[in-house]
Amino acid sequence: MSITANGIDELKKLAGSDLGTSEWIEVTQERINTFADATGDHQWIHVDEEKAKEGPFGAPIAHGYLTLSLFIPLFTELLDVQGVTTKVNYGLNKVRFPSPVKVGSRIRLVGKLTDVEDVPGGVQITVDGTIEIEGVPKPAAVLQSLSRFYA
Repeated sequence: MSITANGIDELKKLAGSDLGTSEWIEVTQERINTFADATGDHQWIHVDEEKAKEGPFGAPIAHGYLTLSLFIPLFTELLDVQGVTTKVNYGLNKVRFPSPVKVGSRIRLVGKLTDVEDVPGGVQITVDGTIEIEGVPKPAAVLQSLSRFYA
């Protein structure tokens, strides 16, 4: 369930808030292959299903940056900011990939809005995110994301 902030003032009041947990999404071989085609990263551990079965993880795994790219669609399930003209991904302070995402796994995002600070024309938010893998004790990704919202 999404939290809605109507404008920058309401967004500021959410600083320090847990944003909750997104729905699960499945990481399919088709999604992995599409990402490989888009980025040119066709390493066998991702796209060669037969060879990957014999590899260190026993199955193909998602690219780390594919997992990271899913942060945005998962994040939009957690926080909806209305009453702004522009929403911009500003970058990351840190990111780690503690556990590989095997093909067929389901992932979800747990988020916390840790900071909201003024920038010219709007605010910058810092979100601590953990992308969990269903049934796996270590997360797929742990990150700190920065986004800007302009009035």
